[in-house]
Amino acid sequence: MTDLLTASDVLLMQELAQRVTAVRQDLVNSDAAYGELAWNWGKGHAAQGASWVRRLWFAGDDLVAWGWAQLPRSVRLNDGSVKDVTGAYLAYQVHPDHAALVDEVIDWFDATADGLERTVLPGAADEFGLERWAAHGYGPDPDSLGDTGSWTQLNERDLEVLETPVLPDGFRFRTAAEAGPEAAVQSHVDAWGVTAYTLESYEGVRATPAYRGDLHFLVEAPDGTMAASTIMWLDEANKTAEFEPVGTHPGYRRLGLGRAMLLHGMDRARAAGATHATVACLGAPGHPSARGLYFSVGFSEISRDVPLLKPA
Repeated sequence: MTDLLTASDVLLMQELAQRVTAVRQDLVNSDAAYGELAWNWGKGHAAQGASWVRRLWFAGDDLVAWGWAQLPRSVRLNDGSVKDVTGAYLAYQVHPDHAALVDEVIDWFDATADGLERTVLPGAADEFGLERWAAHGYGPDPDSLGDTGSWTQLNERDLEVLETPVLPDGFRFRTAAEAGPEAAVQSHVDAWGVTAYTLESYEGVRATPAYRGDLHFLVEAPDGTMAASTIMWLDEANKTAEFEPVGTHPGYRRLGLGRAMLLHGMDRARAAGATHATVACLGAPGHPSARGLYFSVGFSEISRDVPLLKPA
């Protein structure tokens, strides 16, 4: 069945992400992770949800595959400009016990986005899935695979031993509840620049059942600016906490704020029951900064995405 994506669908999709994580974490591509689903749905559904269609596949009562097609739309950015998205993008997940369903997912996407340029991000570890995408006419996306390309890698570390976070004098950790919604939104906008993220986006994020205000951290500068921020998403079933997003104000970079915030977040996630943490970043050689930051606090790569394209 094809329909617009709903909040209840996202809960089912997150539950499938938890089951796949439990057996083959390397098959969880970046936009199908437990936290990523909550983040992407929460921040965008109010403004863009009318262009999000989905299909769900069940085995008995269990969701075993899904496709989320993001169709052409206009996205209003915070600088007043409008970005027109003309192609179609697919987020999807198939449980490894039902791998053959990937052909049905592909057929559904091709029918739903007929006549459009189509992009998708399967995982490099999904050899069967990659074969099926190729058989349906999908090939490597050259723009995404270059030295400054947009492919992502997932990184992980355990939380058994953590360094003590150290902030520069006058800086302090805050939770989003302490800082307030406006400051939480501004910290994200400051870090990411021209973006579609607004107070409405944040209210959508906060309304997702997976969001926890005690795991949404900021670093406050001496002048009151929220100089860095991150949200952690706790998957209690797998005792894993995912950072998404992570950002630092350009005027406060190279002060160690991001590193301290990550260590603080991992300590708080461990106190909440997590034994592992994950974070995704751009993997191409031309994007070393985030990867270097995450590796400096003990993360290492466990999987990566393979950007594929099918021309209109």
